[in-house]
Amino acid sequence: MALGDMMALRLSHSSASVSSHLDEYSGREDGESQRKDPEASTLSNSATATSMSYLPHTLVLCELRHEGFEAFVPSGPPECGPVSKWRPKDRMKTGCVALVLCLNIGVDPPDVIKISPCARMECWIDPFSMAAPKALETIGKKLHSQYERWQPRARYRPLLDPTVEEVKKLCHNSRKYARSERILFHYNGHGVPKPTANGEIWVFNKSYTQYIPLPVGDLDSWLKTPSIYVFDCSAAGRIVKAFNEQWSLSGATPSTARDCILLAACEAHETLPQSAEFPADVFTSCLTTPIKMALRWFCSRSLLHDSLDYSLIDQIPGRQNDRKTLLGELNWIFTAITDTIAWNVLSPDIFQKLFRQDLLVASLFRNFLLAERIMRSANCSPVSSPMLPSTHQHHMWDAWDMAAEICLSKLSSLFRDPNEEFQPSPFFTEQLTAFEVWLDHGSEHKKPPEQLPIVLQVLLSQSHRFRALVLLGRFLDMGPWAVDQALSVGIFPYVLKLLQTTAMELRQILVFIWTKILALDKSCQVDLVKDGGHTYFIKFLDSMDAYPEQRAMAAFVLAVISDGHRQGQEACIQSNLIHVCLRHLQLLNPHDAQIEPLLLQWLCLCLGKLWEDFPEAQIVGLQSDAHAICAPLLSEPQPEVRAAAIFALGNLFDVGSGSSNGLGGDDDRDDDEKNKAELNIVQNILQAVADGSPLVRVEVAVALGRFAFAHNKHLKSIAAIYWKPQSNSLLSSLPSLANIRSPSQYMQSGISISSQIGPVLRVGSDNMSTNRDGRVSTSSPLASAGILNGSPLSDDSSQHSDSGLLLKENAINGVMNFSRTTVSDNPVYSQCVLAMYTLAKDPSPRVSSLGRRTLSIIGIEQVVTKTVRPNGGSIRQGDLSAPTQSPGSNLAGLARSSSWFDMSAGHVQLPFRTPPVSPPRQNFLSGMRRVCSLDFRQHQLNSPESGLADPLLGSSGFFGASERSLLPQSTIYSWSCGHFSRPLLTATDDNEEISPKREDRERYALDRIAKCQHSSGSKLSNQIASWDTRFETGTKAALLLPFSPIVVAADENERIRVWNYEEATSLNSFENHEFPDKGISKLCLLNELDDSLLLVASSDGNVRIWKDYALKSKQMLVTAFSSIQGHRPGVRVTNAVVDWQQQSGYLYASAEASPIQIWDLDKEQLVSSFPSSEISISALSASQVHGGQLAAGFVDGSVRLFDIRTPEMLVSATRPHTQSVERVVGIGFQPGLDSGKIVSASQAGDIQFLDIRNRTAYLTIDAHRGSLTALAVHRHAPVIASGSSKQMVKVFSLEGKQLSIIRYYPTFMAQRIGSVSCLTFHPYKVLLAAGAADACVSIYADEDSQLR
Repeated sequence: MALGDMMALRLSHSSASVSSHLDEYSGREDGESQRKDPEASTLSNSATATSMSYLPHTLVLCELRHEGFEAFVPSGPPECGPVSKWRPKDRMKTGCVALVLCLNIGVDPPDVIKISPCARMECWIDPFSMAAPKALETIGKKLHSQYERWQPRARYRPLLDPTVEEVKKLCHNSRKYARSERILFHYNGHGVPKPTANGEIWVFNKSYTQYIPLPVGDLDSWLKTPSIYVFDCSAAGRIVKAFNEQWSLSGATPSTARDCILLAACEAHETLPQSAEFPADVFTSCLTTPIKMALRWFCSRSLLHDSLDYSLIDQIPGRQNDRKTLLGELNWIFTAITDTIAWNVLSPDIFQKLFRQDLLVASLFRNFLLAERIMRSANCSPVSSPMLPSTHQHHMWDAWDMAAEICLSKLSSLFRDPNEEFQPSPFFTEQLTAFEVWLDHGSEHKKPPEQLPIVLQVLLSQSHRFRALVLLGRFLDMGPWAVDQALSVGIFPYVLKLLQTTAMELRQILVFIWTKILALDKSCQVDLVKDGGHTYFIKFLDSMDAYPEQRAMAAFVLAVISDGHRQGQEACIQSNLIHVCLRHLQLLNPHDAQIEPLLLQWLCLCLGKLWEDFPEAQIVGLQSDAHAICAPLLSEPQPEVRAAAIFALGNLFDVGSGSSNGLGGDDDRDDDEKNKAELNIVQNILQAVADGSPLVRVEVAVALGRFAFAHNKHLKSIAAIYWKPQSNSLLSSLPSLANIRSPSQYMQSGISISSQIGPVLRVGSDNMSTNRDGRVSTSSPLASAGILNGSPLSDDSSQHSDSGLLLKENAINGVMNFSRTTVSDNPVYSQCVLAMYTLAKDPSPRVSSLGRRTLSIIGIEQVVTKTVRPNGGSIRQGDLSAPTQSPGSNLAGLARSSSWFDMSAGHVQLPFRTPPVSPPRQNFLSGMRRVCSLDFRQHQLNSPESGLADPLLGSSGFFGASERSLLPQSTIYSWSCGHFSRPLLTATDDNEEISPKREDRERYALDRIAKCQHSSGSKLSNQIASWDTRFETGTKAALLLPFSPIVVAADENERIRVWNYEEATSLNSFENHEFPDKGISKLCLLNELDDSLLLVASSDGNVRIWKDYALKSKQMLVTAFSSIQGHRPGVRVTNAVVDWQQQSGYLYASAEASPIQIWDLDKEQLVSSFPSSEISISALSASQVHGGQLAAGFVDGSVRLFDIRTPEMLVSATRPHTQSVERVVGIGFQPGLDSGKIVSASQAGDIQFLDIRNRTAYLTIDAHRGSLTALAVHRHAPVIASGSSKQMVKVFSLEGKQLSIIRYYPTFMAQRIGSVSCLTFHPYKVLLAAGAADACVSIYADEDSQLR
C-alpha cells in the first residue's frame, strides 16, 4: 500500500518519485504464473500453451464483501475498544497534600536501637546540623518543595510533630478544600515508635511528654476518599494490614477500597534500613527525588564508585523538565523505564488506575518501583495497596543502569568544559530498534512489545518523533488488539496534541494512526471536535499532494467525526467540508484508471454522514447540486463506490422527526424546490434497483425507505389507489387495469362506473421518468430495466395517454371524468412503489427483508406464502391472519390490476386482514397486506363520502407512531469501516506464487485434459453410480465437480442436493430460496480451480451463488441478483437461460425475447445488453476457451454466434434445424481451439454439427425422433451425448459415429424409469451424469473404467 511504501521510503531515504510509486501501485495485477507440468512433459510446448488456455486465472466474488454479507449486522466503529476500557472513566487530581512529620529530633523512640554510624538525612538535610526546631521546619519545607515538583498546583499543609487534634483538624480542612479531589497524606514516623499491632500510628500530646496512638479508622473517617497515604516508618506494613481489615469488617464497597491507595515503606515485621549509605527517609527520598536517589545508589555499586565524587550528582546540569539537558534526559529515561516495567507487569485496570488516572499518583508509583529496587537491596520490602507484583529484578533496570552509567561518565568532562555540546543518550534509539525488531517478528499471539510505553515517551522528542510514529503506525496496523494496547498505554493524548503541529512530514502517518484509532473507538470523535482536530483532516483531504488512499483515510476520519455526532457535523460544515468533498468528486474523473475507488467511496460516505438527519446540512447539499455530482458514481465498476453514492444520495432526504398521524416528515411540507430536488434524487436512486450487487441494493432499499418516510402521504395515496377494498358485488364488474387501452375507452362505450367503486385508476405513463420540463423520457432506467413490467403503469397502451392523467371517480352522474392532480400525480411516486415491491421480491434475503420493511412504511406488509405441493396438499399461508367475520357480512375485495404487483405472475393475494374474496388458488405468490388493522364495514364501502381510501392511510395513529423505527438501516458505512480495522500496510507481492492447492489442481487438470484430448471411442456404457435424489419433481439440473467425486443436483422446486458418488453418501441438502415461484434453469461452477462457488440460476432469471455448498448445513449465500432486466412488459420470465464464462468473468443471460445481457461478476454489474433476435432464445452456451464468444439457439431452430469483443457482436446466423421447426434444446462449442465449430440439437431429435463460417451444417445426426430433451458436449474429449424422453441416452463422436446407447430398463417393481431431463460431462474426465424425471441420477464411464 502507498502508506507502507511511503514509510519504508522515508526511513530508507529513498529517492523514488511519487509518479513511479503510483505507477507501481496502480499497475498491480494478479500474477498469472504459468508453470510447466512435469507430468505433461510429453506434450509439445505449443500443446502446453494450448492446454493452459483452458485454465483461466480469473477469480470472481472472492472479496471481503462476499464473506457473510447476508448475516452482517450494521454497527460501525465501536464506542470503545474490544479488549479493555482504555479511557479512564474519570480523571482525578490530587488537590491537597497533608505532610505530617513526627521526627521529635534529638529524642530516639524507645523501640528503636540505632547503629553507628547511622542514617541521619531527612529530605537530604542533616537534622543535627542545626537547632532542632529549625531543622524540623527546614525539613518540612524541603519535603514540601520535593512534592511540589510532582504536583505544583496542589495545596500543601505541613504539620510538624502534631497532636491528635491537630491531625484531625488538618484532615477535616483538607477534605473541605479538596472536595471530591484526592488527598495525599504523608506520614513520617521516624521520631515515634513503630505502629501498634492494630495498625495505630503515633503522634504527640501537647507537651511532647507522651506518644499518643491514632487509630487508622479515625484517620480514614476524617480524610475520607479518594485518598492516598504514604507511611514512612518501620513496620509500616501493619498500617496497611489494619486498613484492609477495617475495610473488610466495615463492609466497604470495592469502589471505596479502590479509592484509597496505600504506600508503606516496609513489611509489618521489618525495620527501616539504618546504613549510612542511605538517608534515614530512604523511602521518601525514592518517592520524591528518584533521580538523585537512583544515581547515588547505582554509583555506590558501579565501577565509578572510586572515581566519582557524590557531590557531582547534586550538580548535574540542566532541569528535569528539559529533555535537551542531561538531568532532563535522565528523568525522561527514568519515566520511560518505570512506565515500561509497570505496563508489562500490571493488569490493564491497575495500570490505568495507578499510572494514568492521576499525575501525582502516577509519579509516586513510578518512584515506588525504584524504592522497591533500592530497599530490597537492604532487605526491606515496600508494600502497597493495591498490591503490586515484584519488579526489583525486571530486566529493564539494566537499561536504566546503562543510561545512568553513561550519564555519570560524562559528568567530569561536562564540568571541565561547560560549553561542550550535549550528546543525547542512545537509549531511545536502541529501544526503537528493539521495537522494530519485534514488529518484524511479533504477532497477536506473541507477547506484546514491552517497548510500547517507551514509544509513547519518544513522541515527546522532535528528533525521534517521525520514526516513532512510523513504527507506531506499523504496530497499530496489526489489528484492533494492537490499537487497544496502544490506547491502554496512554497514546491518545499524545497523538491528539500532535494534530496541532504543522510539520508536513508527519501528516500522512498521523492520518493513518487516527484512522486506526477511530476504526476501533468512535468515541474519540468528541475529543477531536473539542480540540479542533477536524480541521487538520479537512486540510489534508483538500491537499492534492497526498496519495488518494491516504486522503480516503482522512475522509474516513471526518465521516466518523460526523457519525451520530451533531457537534461534529456542525464543526465540519462550518469548515466547509461539504464543498471540499464535492469539489474533489468533480475533480476526480471516474473513468481515470488512476483514481483510487477507496477515495470515491469515502468521499461519498463522508458526505452521507454529514447530511444524515441534519436538515441544515441537507439544504447545503441540495443547494450545491450534490445529487448531480454523486449520480454519475452509480455506474462505477466497484460496488462499494456505487453503494456509497446511494448512501450519500439517500441521506439527502429529510426524514424529520416523524409524526403520529402517519404522515411522516412531509406534513406542512411547502418547499416545492426541495420536493423537486428530492424527486430528482430518487429518480437517480431508482437506476440502481436492478444493480447486480446486494450491497448496492441494500442501500437502495434504505434510501427508498427514507424517501417513503419523507413523502409518506403521497406514497400512501398511490398505494391506496391500488389497494382500496371493494364490495363483492362490484368485483366482477370491475375491469382489469391491464385492459385499459386509452383514457377514453370507457367514455366512448358509454360505460359508467358507480361512485361506489371508489379507487383512482392510474393509466398514465408512469413507467417513464419525467424530465425537468415535465415531459416524459422513455429512456428511464426503470423503464429499460423492466421494473414496471407487468403493471398497468407499464402497459403498452398507456403510452397513448398523457403523463399524469388519472381516471378519478366523479360523483356527478357517476361517470368518470379526467382531471390533473397535485404532487401525488408525479409518476416518480408510482415508480418508487413499484421499486419497493421489486426489492421486496429480491433474490437476496437481506435486500428482500429491507424491501418489505420499506413497504411497511407506506402501510403495506408482505405476506409470505408457500407454494402448494403438486400432490394436492393443503395450501400453507405464511403469516397471513384472516379474522373470521359474521356469516352475513359482505367481504371486502380488492380493485386492482391482476398483474400490477406481480411482475412474474398474475396470482397474487393482497388481503387486508380479511378473508379472501374467492377461494385461494392452487399456486400464488407472496401477497401484500396493510399493516394497520382495518375493519371495513358495508356502509363504509358504499359511502360516497369515504374519500380517497382514508382508512388505508392508517389515520388511527397505530402505524405512524412506529414508522421511524421501521426505517431500514444502512450497511455500507459499517461495512466499509471494517476495511480500516484490517492490516493496510502489508505489501502484496506482484509475483506472488499461486497457492499449492491451485498448483496441484492445475497439474491434475492439464494431465486429464491431455488424456481427454487423446481419448477416442469412449462408449460411456459402464454405470459406476446411481443416486435416487428423492426429488418430487425429478432431477432438473446436475453438475459434476472437477476435483472431487461429487455430483450436485437440483429439481424444479429448486432443492439442491450434493452427493458423493464414490462413497454413496449424501453431503448436503438445502433450499435455493423460500419464495413461492420455483423453477431451475442451470447449475454452474465458478472458480473451479480454487475455492469453487455454486451458481444456481432460476427459470425466472434470478441467480444465487453459494459457497461451502458441499458442507452439511454450512452453505452460505455469496450474492444474488436478477440476471434478466428489461424484458417485454407484461411477460413473465419463465424460461431464462444462462451460462458462465470463467475466462472473461462474464455471466450471459437471456429469456424469451429479451436481449442477451452480459454481467461482469467481478464488478457485479450489467456491462452490456444486445438484442439477439426477435425470436425467443431457448439455449445458450459460452465458450470456455475463447473469452467473449457465445452461441445461442432459438425456438425457431436458428443458431447464432456472438463475439462481444467485436463492435457488431453478431458473428454469424444460420438456421440448421429446418426439417421440423422445433426449438433448440442444447448447444455447445466443440472441443478444441476452433471457435467456429458448434454442436446444436433441436427438440425434433436432430443434432447438427456446424462450422459457423460456412453457415451450413457439415454433419447431421438424427439421434432421437421428436423426443430429444438434453444435449451435453464434453469440454475437452471428442464426445457428445444426447438424451430423450424415451428413456435413452446416446453417445456420439465428433465424426457422428454412435459410440454407445444407454437404455433405461424397468425396475424390479415393474415401473419404468422416467425420461432424461439433463446431461452433463465431467470437466476433466470422460464421465457422464444423466438426470431423469423420476429423480434418478446415474453416472457413466468407459467400459474399462471402474470407480476408484
